[in-house]
Amino acid sequence: MAKKVGITETILRDAHQSLIATRMTTEDMLPIVAQLDDIGYHSLEAWGGATFDSCLRFLNEDPWERLRKFKSVAKKTPLQMLFRGQNILGYRHYADDVVEYFVQKSIANGIDILRIFDALNDVRNFETAIRAAKKEKGHVQAAVSYTISPVHNNQTFIDLAKLLESMGADSICIKDMAGLLTPYAAYDLVKGIKSAVKIPLQLHTHYTSGVASMTYLKAIEAGVDVVDCALSPFAMGTSQPPTEPLVATLRGTEYDTGISLEKVSAASEYFKPLREKYLKSGLLDPKMLGVDVNTLIYQVPGGMLSNLVSQLKQQNREDQYEEVLREVPRVREDFGYPPLVTPTSQIVGTQAVLNVLMGERYKMVSKESKALVKGEYGTTPVPISDEFRKRIIGDETPITVRPADLIQPELEKLRGEIKEYIERDEDVLSYALFDQVAVKFFEKRRAAKYKIEPSMVDLEEKTHPV
Repeated sequence: MAKKVGITETILRDAHQSLIATRMTTEDMLPIVAQLDDIGYHSLEAWGGATFDSCLRFLNEDPWERLRKFKSVAKKTPLQMLFRGQNILGYRHYADDVVEYFVQKSIANGIDILRIFDALNDVRNFETAIRAAKKEKGHVQAAVSYTISPVHNNQTFIDLAKLLESMGADSICIKDMAGLLTPYAAYDLVKGIKSAVKIPLQLHTHYTSGVASMTYLKAIEAGVDVVDCALSPFAMGTSQPPTEPLVATLRGTEYDTGISLEKVSAASEYFKPLREKYLKSGLLDPKMLGVDVNTLIYQVPGGMLSNLVSQLKQQNREDQYEEVLREVPRVREDFGYPPLVTPTSQIVGTQAVLNVLMGERYKMVSKESKALVKGEYGTTPVPISDEFRKRIIGDETPITVRPADLIQPELEKLRGEIKEYIERDEDVLSYALFDQVAVKFFEKRRAAKYKIEPSMVDLEEKTHPV
């Protein structure tokens, strides 16, 4: 039986992460939060992902303070975050005590729903985060990272969804980070998962390949409960499908969202001048707003495509872009067909660039590639061949246990390293994830507080891909 469809609004997080590298400030967003809260969304995705890194590294903001400010205004709508399992919001695996404390503090500061995923879909990397979120009475949305490969099919994702439900998930998300899910494939996948699990199902995709709104329509017909959208000034391209057209499309049907088109249109007006501001500053690149069919051909996320171009530009080798694109699927096959999402997308992409630039495959191997092949990130969908592993890591012993089992508790050690800077409990977590970046932020904060000349503070920010 058809039912009202919920919408998660991503404009406070993934929309600007996808289009302007997560550079929207709290000051830009806070005035509209009360209005967004009044619309009747299923949730507001407002934190996690790259927001944490961007706040500290580029915006001189405390990400925890952003969350508290949002929560103080959003009284009715659940706040949602994206959480990378054992990676938390960083780029390596952290000890269980750090993961547990981060979850505890996220919920204490205002997060209601944690969307937890793992780049390899290795369920062992979900365990600690799910357990911690359940303990803190948070809603666990476990995400299945969708991908296409010779070894992935609908049954792969159905089985994973069932397993995540058995681990305590309160809802499941199909996380299509690359915009690879086409409309009829979505219909079949949603039907399959809905018949296998009893908990609600949500769909997240990106507009990169141009099919996302059609994909949502077929998924809704198949019974999906909630979809992720962004208000139109920061929608489409590498972002999510626009909110307003979907609300209009479903209005008066059996799937009616119950959301007022007038209210979302009014909220959308607020973001139009911001869009113009970011266009003028150069942060919003019009190229990011187009349709990129290469996404479907090479199964590479849009953000990864732009990163490959950037790496080749730095070496004055842009003419080898097509060659790199052809190399990406080959590296991915060698690496056991990982889904391409942070951090595996960066690892596979960088290795493909190295293989092409060096003129010989694996002549130079990044330390992250070695870590992935060794098993530091978990088990790949397909076992990596012994022959290839030996070529990459030599006689090192591969990791077969849950990677975090090999990491000693690190919270107390981290506290000791920055005790002079700690002003709030959460500071140790900022440092755990982004050590030197966090220290630089703490020094600026202290300098501003005591109005002293920040002699040790380097105010020059280095560029860093988020």
